[in-house]
Order: sequence, then C-alpha cells, then structure tokens
Amino acid sequence: MTAYVRPRWDRRRPAQRTSEGRWAHTYAAIDLGTNNCRLLVARPTRSGFRVIDAFSRIVRLGEGLSESGRLGEDAMDRTIEALKICADKMRRRGVDRRRNVATDACRRADNGAAFLERVVAETGLMLETISAEEEAGLALKGCLPLIDQGAPHALVFDIGGGSTEVMLMDTRNGGSDMTGWVSLPFGVVNLSERYGGGTLPVSVYDSMVAEVDQYLSPFCERHGVSALVDRGEAQLLGTSGTVTTLTGVHLDLR
Repeated sequence: MTAYVRPRWDRRRPAQRTSEGRWAHTYAAIDLGTNNCRLLVARPTRSGFRVIDAFSRIVRLGEGLSESGRLGEDAMDRTIEALKICADKMRRRGVDRRRNVATDACRRADNGAAFLERVVAETGLMLETISAEEEAGLALKGCLPLIDQGAPHALVFDIGGGSTEVMLMDTRNGGSDMTGWVSLPFGVVNLSERYGGGTLPVSVYDSMVAEVDQYLSPFCERHGVSALVDRGEAQLLGTSGTVTTLTGVHLDLR
C-alpha cells in the first residue's frame, strides 16, 4: 500500500481539532494483498495528514492460489489473525472513517467472497474487493507527491504478491492524467511458486523474464515506452515492499 501521506510519526497528544469537517475524524486504510496485509491510521493536519499508527505483516494469502484456484485454510487463518490486530488498532485509535480493500488474491480466488464474509464474522471488518484498474489508479495517486514535474512522463510500477500494475502518466503542464495502464498476472508469490525462490539457474530466470515480457511488451509498444525512456522523458517510480527491499540490497543495508 502506498500511503497518501508523508509518514511522519508523532506519538504526542494530537493538537486540538475542531469538531467540524475532516478535522473531526480519524482515518484508516487497510490494503489486503496476495502477500501482505497493511494498515495505516492518520489524522488531518493543516499540511496534510499525520500518521498515528501503522501495521504490516506478510500473510501470503495467495499461497497456492495459482495451482488450486482457492485460498488455502492456513493462509486464511494467518490473514484473519493479522486483520484482528488491524481491527484492534482501529478501535483503540477511534477510527471513524475507513476504507478497507482487498486486491488480486480475493479477485481471483473461487472462495474469495466467502473468505471476506468470514473476515466480517471474525473481525468485524468489511473489505471491498477492488478492480485491477482501481488498484492501479490508487497506486498512482499515492505516488503523486514523488513525481518529478520536470519529466514530461512518469512510469509507475507497483509490484504485488499476485499481480503487478504498470501505469503511464502525462505530467506535462502540471498534469497527472493516467494515459495507460496494464495489470500483469505476476507477483512475488506466484512467480516464486512457479519458478522457485533463492538463486535461479540462468535458464529458469530467462524463462521467467520471457513470460513476463509477453504481457508487458504490448503495453510498452502501444504507448512508446521504450522511446520515452531512451529520450530521458520518463521518470521511473516503483512502489511496494519489493522495491524497498531491492533498494536496501542496492545500498547494502543490513
């Protein structure tokens, strides 16, 4: 989940808020993906929002989904336990405005709707399964503060557990229009299940790249992405835990 706020933590007592409009509310969002369950809780300030609580846990809800077409019992149990923590945090923080969404795993699973009914029964949380297009749009909106307006285009990619969304944005004249998007049916969970984790043989790695390229190339050709990148006219911006991990590896962080 890409936050709409700058994650500036402040555990002090919040400043007095007026009792009207958005100032009277505490907001929360849950993003339940194929790999991760995330929660963000925030309160409004004059400059935007202040994060007052957060939670993230790898639950691998989509484990085995590619093979069986269903969410597994162990995966659902892990996810329910994580969502109970989210529900408790939201109660303790007095959340009264929320949006809780589920993405690829619940979209694809035959028992996705039944699982969300179980979530309501066991946690009290109601989750909405959103489309791939809305998922792409929300990821793009979350990245808007990071877009370099000096570049005429931005190519944003959000690597999930079961899918990857790629969005092209036109930033000319201060714009933020999404001019193209694609949802690839590949993420860290289903790719690792299909091709294996750890160090891959070159032949296996090449096969994985070729499969992903079959889905990505038509989008790039349709929108002239390669030419934009070659001319330096597109900023590349990645969002997700995978991107954060790769950054840590590149910087040799421990």
